Amino acid sequence: MSTHTSSIRRAPAAAVTAAALVAAGALAAPAAQAAAPRVAPAAAPSAATAGTTAKAAPKAPSITAKGGFVMNDGTGGTLFTKAADTRRSTGSTTKIMTARVVLASKHLNLNTKVTVQKAYSDYIVAKGASSAHLIVGDKLTVRQLLYGLMLPSGCDAAYALADTFGSGSTRAARVKSFIGTMNSTARSLGLKNTHFDSFDGIGNGKNYSTPRDLTELASNAMRNATFRSVVKTRSTKQKVTTKSGGYRYMTWTNTNPLLGTYSGTIGVKTGSGPESGYCLVFAATRGKKTVIGTVLASSSVAARTSDARKLLDYGFKK
Repeated sequence: MSTHTSSIRRAPAAAVTAAALVAAGALAAPAAQAAAPRVAPAAAPSAATAGTTAKAAPKAPSITAKGGFVMNDGTGGTLFTKAADTRRSTGSTTKIMTARVVLASKHLNLNTKVTVQKAYSDYIVAKGASSAHLIVGDKLTVRQLLYGLMLPSGCDAAYALADTFGSGSTRAARVKSFIGTMNSTARSLGLKNTHFDSFDGIGNGKNYSTPRDLTELASNAMRNATFRSVVKTRSTKQKVTTKSGGYRYMTWTNTNPLLGTYSGTIGVKTGSGPESGYCLVFAATRGKKTVIGTVLASSSVAARTSDARKLLDYGFKK
């Protein structure tokens, strides 16, 4: 009796065991499938496919200027070149160095007043030069003269600064000394293709630089807070002291057409002349990137502006 009972009890156990084996077999197949990847790995892109997904390098622009250079001001990396080391007349972009020499002068006091001399206005008339319209006998501060130099491109302001910051017992000696400092500064900055024979760009055949050198000079000058403040100013109204002790207001507008029209523009200087053609040293900042460059010997005011815009656009894309 007990034997029969034992037989009966084992039968369900066997059935359970068999069921477990069947169930185990049923589960084994999905488990094996799960171990294998459900989706085949993507094939490596072909050269043709890669070309469609990678960011295409921007095409270098065509400019009318005979020479051009652009760099990333933060890294110093070159972004564009066109006859970048060819020496050319620079026009009033020379005044970048004029300002640079003044601002590097020992014991500089920007509030020191300078009296406008007749020689400065006579020079403007004789040369047919661009003018800040300084009036003989007026007293302007050095800071005001820098605005008169860089905004309306006043050659009279340039003369006043050279006469004030040069050394010597005569005006001619002081001017010669100042130009000498311009050249020694160029050498100290490693500008091997730059030479000045005037304080304002109205040269005597030996006033030249290159797009690369002028860009490097502007980059250096822009490290000075006063210089940066002046060259980014679109217009200014300055109160100056007259010969009689009264005062008058001088209003100057920047000749740089990019200011207020090209987003991020921060300077720096225009230039033009029979020998130089139309020149522009320019700089703009967007986000954390500053692009700075130069075009020399463009064909017109409109062309140099267009050239600069193209190069800035290109520089920001690279």
